Order: sequence, then structure tokens, then C-alpha cells
Amino acid sequence: MDEAYRVPVNTGDRIKAGLALQLVAAATGVPVEAMVARIRPKGPACKARWLAMYLAYVTFGWPIDRVGHAFGLNRATAAAACRWAEDERDRASLDALLERLERCARDALAGPRWEPSA
Repeated sequence: MDEAYRVPVNTGDRIKAGLALQLVAAATGVPVEAMVARIRPKGPACKARWLAMYLAYVTFGWPIDRVGHAFGLNRATAAAACRWAEDERDRASLDALLERLERCARDALAGPRWEPSA
């Protein structure tokens, strides 16, 4: 099998995952493109992607499977990312960053939706 296994993901989940990636990119300076590259990211890009997955997990209340699917990864990778981020929350600076990002994501999705007209 040459192609990677991909689970169909709805548009809403892709938008929310994109929001998490964009917020982490803005807060860390790591471009989204580096976090979602086809090759396995290393160093800051890897940790930034882990933060984005964790942000989706806690902010949207998604189960680990859904986090993995929305980010195009498997459950084990999403679980490892979330465990790492949870452990890192012991650092006050990272905990404060994640609290701020969670608030931003919730605020962006709260309130009435606006539907642009044609």
C-alpha cells in the first residue's frame, strides 16, 4: 500500500484544527507549513504541532482519535503529543501560553455565526 491511511474528516474539524495550528504558529513563530510538512517535523516544528494537537484536544473536547484524524495523524501520535503537552504544563510559562491559546480559540468560535452572502 503506497498511500498513507487517511480517515475522512469533516470540514468543521479541519477548520478547527487549522485554527489551533494558526494560533500556535502566531504564538511560537513556527510556520504552519513547517508543522504540517509531509516529512516528520523536528525540533520546534514538532513541538509546535504537538501543542496544536493538545490545544484541539482540550479546547474542543475531542477524543484522541478525532485529534489524530483532524491532523492527518494516527491515534498513537496524537496521544503522545497530548501526554507531552500535559507534562509540560508543569512549566508556568507554557501553562500560561496554553491557557491564553485556549481562551483565544474558544472566543473565536463563540457567539453567533456570520454567513457571508453571495
